Amino acid sequence: MLIKRTHSKNLNFINLVQSLDKELALADGSEHSFYSQFNKIDQLNNVVLISAHSLAIACGAIKVMNDTSVEIKRMYVRPEFRNKGLASKVLAELEKWVKELGYKRCVLETGKRQVGATELYLKTDTK
Repeated sequence: MLIKRTHSKNLNFINLVQSLDKELALADGSEHSFYSQFNKIDQLNNVVLISAHSLAIACGAIKVMNDTSVEIKRMYVRPEFRNKGLASKVLAELEKWVKELGYKRCVLETGKRQVGATELYLKTDTK
């Protein structure tokens, strides 16, 4: 597996985000259009991708909030690759990058119906 740092114009990232959005539309139902306004990718300059055999299988990104804080965004793992620790690897790489960039605070936010994301964030919470 290859972990790569890139940006939101990366076509592999865009394709994974499209899959993520399809899943979220089903989970969020009528609230999806409200949530989607916060999930645009055009301002994401820091993206992590994990690939296996040239197939992008997991991603996540950093969104700058202010001079000291960022938010973790667009975390996704292809369904057939879930429960293998890939989301934790993406999150760890993003957190490492956040520190390298000099940010002091990292916000993790998710929708109320994304139980898996909540469990991941609680499991890896380092305060």
